This record gives sequence, C-alpha cells and structure tokens, in this order.
Amino acid sequence: MHLFKTIFTKNYHTLNNKSTGPLVSLLKSRSVIRFSGPDTIKFLQGLLTNDVKKFSELPSRTTSYLPTPNLPPVYVPPIYAAFLNPQGRFLYDLFLYRKPLGEEKLDGSGSGPGSDSGGDLELFADVDSSVLDELLLTFKRYRLRSKVEIDNVTEDFSCWQRFGGNLAEKSKGEEEPEAASVGWGPGVDHSAMSSSHGNDVGWQWFKDPRVDCLGLRGVFPSKETPPLVESDKETNELNYLLWRIENGVAEGSTEIPTGEAIPLEYNLAGLNAISFDKGCYVGQEFIARTHHRGVIRKRLLSLAFLDDSGKEVEQKVGPGSEVINTASGKKIGYVTTALGCRGLGVLRLEEAFKGSGSLTIQGQEGIKVEAIRPKWWPAEWFSEHQQHSAVA
Repeated sequence: MHLFKTIFTKNYHTLNNKSTGPLVSLLKSRSVIRFSGPDTIKFLQGLLTNDVKKFSELPSRTTSYLPTPNLPPVYVPPIYAAFLNPQGRFLYDLFLYRKPLGEEKLDGSGSGPGSDSGGDLELFADVDSSVLDELLLTFKRYRLRSKVEIDNVTEDFSCWQRFGGNLAEKSKGEEEPEAASVGWGPGVDHSAMSSSHGNDVGWQWFKDPRVDCLGLRGVFPSKETPPLVESDKETNELNYLLWRIENGVAEGSTEIPTGEAIPLEYNLAGLNAISFDKGCYVGQEFIARTHHRGVIRKRLLSLAFLDDSGKEVEQKVGPGSEVINTASGKKIGYVTTALGCRGLGVLRLEEAFKGSGSLTIQGQEGIKVEAIRPKWWPAEWFSEHQQHSAVA
C-alpha cells in the first residue's frame, strides 16, 4: 500500500509562464544538517548514490554559479544524491554543499583571497524535515568507527529556492541583472556581501543540481536574508511545489515513498542523483541491474486533472488515487502528489500516452487525467517505451 501526504489548499494555477517570476521561497520543508571530520567523504561515498569524492577535488573555474562581482569563480557546485536501503529502494534525498575553503573566498577587505584556516572538510546537506530524526539515526547507525560528526544545524541555516519565469533560460553571463548591485559601488547589498565573502560561511546561490528548469538553490544563515531576495518576489513554498509538479520532479520522502520507491522510476538518474561510475554504495546492485536492463516501464510524470469539457478540476484528486486507462480497462499507475488541478504520478509509459481522454481516476470517472511529458526528459526515455511496445 502506498502512503502519501495529501496537500490540499487554496486554488493554485499554472506558474509555467515567463511573466510569473523569478520567485523565491524559504523551504520550511527542508532542514539542514552538517557532516564533518576526516572520514566525511569516505563515509558518504559508501552510502549515497552520487559521487561525493567530487567535493575533495579542486574546484573548476568553469563552475556555473550565480555571478557576483566580488567572488572568485572557484566554488564547488552542490550535489543531489539519494540514500537507499539494501534492497535499492529510496529512503532519503540530500542536497550536499561543500563549505568553501579559506583560499576560495575573498579576505575581509574583498581585495584578495582569504587564508586557509585549516581544519577538516565540512559538508552541509538540506534534507526532508519530516524524516529528519529518522535520517539522523540512520546515518549514525552506519557510522560505526568512522571519524565523522553528524549534526542538526537547522536553527543556524535555512534552505531557499529561486524559480520561475525565464530564470533557467538566461545565459551564465546575464543570469541576473540584479547581481550587478551585489558587490562594490553605491548599490552594495550588505547581506549579500556578508554571505559571500569575509565571514566563515561563504554561501551563495547555485544552479539547482537536478535540472536547469528548477532554477537556483542555496543554504544561507537563518538570521540573514539571502542576496537577491525581493520582498514582493518571496512566495509561499507551495508555489515552489507547484513549479516542481509542472516540471515533473518529486522531492523528499513525502513525495518519494520511503522504503517503496524505485529510484529510476522516479527519474533520479535523469535528475543527476545517481553515478553509475562510482564504487559500491548501499543498494547499488539493484540500481545497476535495473539500469543495465535498459527499459524502465513506469516513470513519474506530471499530471493535469480535467473534467469532461477539458476544464481544470481543483482539489478533487488526492495522493494514492489509482489511474485507469478506460480504453484497456487496466490500472496503469497512481497519483503520488496533488495540488489544486495538478499532480505527479507514477504511470506505465506504454499506456500513459496511448490516447488523450482515456485516462481517469478510479471511482471518479468524471475526472480525466492528462499525462504530460516533462520538457527536460532525455529523448530516449520517451522512445524506449515505444520500442518496447513495438517489440511486444
């Protein structure tokens, strides 16, 4: 049985237009934890699906990050990863950030590189708040004799997301015209300067490590407002949820069922959460076998809920609802997340795109379901189910 959190609220309509944003949300659904100690990289490398060793490499000067004139371009981008159980089922997702080293920041005057204060490497991670205690216990259970400390630093740091509009389409050089005011001159943003150089944090906005359409993400000190956050652009986190739903991306253990979800069906490979070149990690055997088999018959899709006339239906569908193909009479999947007239669902690809108007909700035949292929999908994902159907 699939257990999903029902999210019903006031009407939320599509955000997928360029006049909307960019918007920014404080993600209260995410908490921040810190890993520190000499064994940090080794410890996480043996547990997580992505290649954490990248954090121990010298940062690239071509790293894509939000440009700020008073920052040297040597930051290491964040990594998205998952923690699986031994059977290869999803447990938790993490966005990992490496704390900048002294020489990668500017000094207090902003005129040169900082000094290396030494000490062990520290990694911060934003994780699902609803499973925070369970996640911490699980990590500590695997720690054994590893020299790594795992701390809850949620009171000190918060996670933010910038999204919407044509944010993802702007080139690196013109990503944010407002960034020109973050640095020297009469338009200095002191909060931005504080969080980007001269202190012991040095956080700033990064492109979301999953897909460009999700915008920018970052961890910042809780007592400070991140740079480029305008009061009239800050919005409820549910709008960020809607943005993810429209782009077919689930996040956290609420939307990706803990202990049940198959990571490749939830598109974690396409979201840059899985490295197929690294060494062993918990659950790797199942992931590698599924990946090399070549065909994923079910995937997470964006859904729209409509009535018989094609009009959007608000707050009528809940998570866990079964999706039926009326043409074949088969159950082809289920809804995992619902907000207003939109949702996410894991559906059989062979049936999901057969014909418009044939998908409905079990027991609510008056509600039609439109399966939408996210624009960021690799072409082979859409073609692989067609090839499988032809062979069958």
